[in-house]
Amino acid sequence: MSDSQDTIPPVASAPATRARRSRQRGFIRYPLMAALPLALVAAGGWYWITGSRWASTENAYVQQNKVLVAPEVEGRIAEVLVGQNQAVKPGDVLFRIDDATYRIALEKADGAVALARLQVEELRTRLKDAQLKADTARNTLAFQDVQFGRQEKLRTTGNNTEAQYDSARHELDLAQQAVAVADQGVTDALVALGGNADIETDRHPSVLGALAAQNSARLDLKRTLVRAPTIGTASQVGNLQIGQYIASGSPVMAIIDTTSAWVEANFKETDLGHMRRGQAAELTLDAYPDTTIKGHVESFGGGTGAIFSLLPAQNATGNWVKVVQRIPVRIALDEPTSMPLKAGLSVGVDVDTGFIRPLPAFLRTALDTLGIASAPEKLAIK
Repeated sequence: MSDSQDTIPPVASAPATRARRSRQRGFIRYPLMAALPLALVAAGGWYWITGSRWASTENAYVQQNKVLVAPEVEGRIAEVLVGQNQAVKPGDVLFRIDDATYRIALEKADGAVALARLQVEELRTRLKDAQLKADTARNTLAFQDVQFGRQEKLRTTGNNTEAQYDSARHELDLAQQAVAVADQGVTDALVALGGNADIETDRHPSVLGALAAQNSARLDLKRTLVRAPTIGTASQVGNLQIGQYIASGSPVMAIIDTTSAWVEANFKETDLGHMRRGQAAELTLDAYPDTTIKGHVESFGGGTGAIFSLLPAQNATGNWVKVVQRIPVRIALDEPTSMPLKAGLSVGVDVDTGFIRPLPAFLRTALDTLGIASAPEKLAIK
């Protein structure tokens, strides 16, 4: 043989190659088979420890203030000036009630005010007449007093008769009575003016009453224009029909206040053990699934939904079944959102309670034995 033939290495047999490859795959397969259950156990344990930190519910909805609009006066609707779902602001006229009756009432009130003022002026004139009569009566009394004095002197000298003396005395008595009557007239006239001769006309009680009635009639006339009490969206406008008679205080439409929005989340009672006011919350609306809104727990409901239902459940029966109750929790938004929020939209709520479930006792003992910190707070994701 040649030298080149002597350098060719011997070719390994096929069975040996297959055995070697099988051993190599075994070195990889068995660790992988063992690692998968260990990873599942570790992931499950991690979720069990940290999963209690978040309280979640899909039973949550956007809430907004709903302002019921009710007229303060009754009458027939003469004109509707707002459309369904129209944006309104405070002071915008929503609809108008026929004001003919209220205009007539205001005119009557105006006339009553004018009459009351005229009566006050008449009382002033009556007071002046009473004062004039009182002055005249006093002058007459002074004259009769002088006359009676003269007759009394003449009587002592015997130069007059008893009849003349009695007549003078009678005239004096009549003059005194006339003064008393005139003074009473002045008092009555002064009382009619409220005890103050210089009282302002519009401060007289009768005028004040007439002015109050006038203001009430003017206010009723003003209220025939029903205006929006708040900013928002007009709803249930279809309930307003021209010619329809509506009573005062009866709600006829509503305005959804778009400036106020919050989320009412109905959490299970088992989720409330570690929930507190002020805890952060993440909100996801079904209408905007790609956006997360930040909020916080604002308050808790005073009772479960069953307590406030129209027909509360009667649990004092023989066929009682325990049902997990739900408590309404109010979630406030941390900042305004550019997305239009509508009342009733479905929301997913996640509240960060900060609670970490403690490790089982045997696992804590094992970790302490190995010198590994077992505090759940050190295992939590910050």
